[in-house]
Amino acid sequence: MKKLLFVLFMPLLAQGQMNNTWLIGFGNWAVRARVVFDSTNYVLTQENRLMGFEGTEATISDKSGNFLMSSNGVWIADATGNVMLNGDSLNPNTFTSSYPKGLLLPHANIFLPYPGDSTKYVLFHHSATWNGTYNPTYEVFYSVIDMAQNGGLGGVDSIKKNVIAFQDTLNWGLAACRHANGRDWWVVAIKDSSDIAFKMLLTNQGLVSITTQKLNVPLAWGNVTQPTFSPDGKKFGYTTYVPYQPDSGFICVFDFDRCSGQFSNARVGFVNTSLLWGFAFSNNSELAYAVNTNRIFQFNLNSLIVDTVATYDGFCYPNPPWCTTFLFAYLAANGKIYITSGSGVQHIHEMNYPDSAGIACDLQQHAINLGVWSFRAVPNHPNYYLGCDTTSSCQCLTTGINEIEHDFKFKIFPNPVTNNILNISYLLPQNKQGLFEIYDVTGKVVFKYILPQWSNVQSFKLPKLANGIYNCLLTSDDKRVSKKIAVINN
Repeated sequence: MKKLLFVLFMPLLAQGQMNNTWLIGFGNWAVRARVVFDSTNYVLTQENRLMGFEGTEATISDKSGNFLMSSNGVWIADATGNVMLNGDSLNPNTFTSSYPKGLLLPHANIFLPYPGDSTKYVLFHHSATWNGTYNPTYEVFYSVIDMAQNGGLGGVDSIKKNVIAFQDTLNWGLAACRHANGRDWWVVAIKDSSDIAFKMLLTNQGLVSITTQKLNVPLAWGNVTQPTFSPDGKKFGYTTYVPYQPDSGFICVFDFDRCSGQFSNARVGFVNTSLLWGFAFSNNSELAYAVNTNRIFQFNLNSLIVDTVATYDGFCYPNPPWCTTFLFAYLAANGKIYITSGSGVQHIHEMNYPDSAGIACDLQQHAINLGVWSFRAVPNHPNYYLGCDTTSSCQCLTTGINEIEHDFKFKIFPNPVTNNILNISYLLPQNKQGLFEIYDVTGKVVFKYILPQWSNVQSFKLPKLANGIYNCLLTSDDKRVSKKIAVINN
């Protein structure tokens, strides 16, 4: 278990990532928590904050990692935690009014930078409506935030607030992926009692198109899931099930063309459970994880094998009914997956190696004691750092990362290595794979590993190496960086 840092609330200077912040806490509890991630770790602090989260959570920081705003589906808070200027009264309907402390829906809102305008952001959001049997969604809204308002704390555009993007009967959840041109955004929702995907295209001209596509996978009504794009933007997935039919869970994954917005190559993993809640991809985009109350399933997208990688161990704190079961999943900026529970609890689960097949993914149950009460919610973060796809036919509309003097942000830990476990974090050039190699003092390669494009963290179990100094070399796109490590065997 990590050593956690608990302090009184103070503004946190972040780690340079737009998706670095997870706000935790719900209900009337005065003390809440904030988790700030970097590429390898996190800092957990306690704070007094007005906004709580029941299931819906969106947060975003600027490119320097300074926290900007959050939303629980009912209102928007600015960086100070107060109601943003004109940020009240989101998703106007009776369901929203019934949950003034935050909506229960997973992935029901998402912040996106406004294409071509560095001062504006768009919040896509939705609520639900009781239809006599369950609570589907009947529209998707969007609201535009101008950060130049209110002295830089931002304000919601009074004209472009709660604008209805489109209306239909939908499942809960929204997902977003950067367009192959590096500037625009695709936003996706799934039709209720159907396998039809709605695809919204946001450009610098606003919401310019809404198209649909039949996905040819099992249908479900009243689906509660986390539709998600993989970190590399090449895959999209969600879970579904047939209500009241035992052993009818499905993990649905598709290839995605960031240029055309088309889905293809549907892969369906069958799971012997009737309910699936959470969903997340691994950092290398090769594995998918589906979550129900008592089990976590891993779907290998190459072999198409579904494996149970964790079973709830019965932990309750301080006693029943506060039991730390499984519910929603979140791939954080440090490359690990965190899993919340369906009831109010003080612990969350941590998966240390999501890129590893089977139980090697290392799900540590109730590994993190938050010190505050948490309920369901995880942030809905797309990969804000996807640039142009130079292999597509789409024109690149952004310059992206400076490819001439690329900063790999290369880190190695622990150093010295004492137990054959080595971790690295890095930033590869856009659309490029990398190669990590370890050389001994004679120049012999003793270890090497191909780094997937868009990955940024790996953990290795090294072969048994003799005590000494080794050179670690990271190469990508004819650029390289090196660091030395010491190996000291116990």
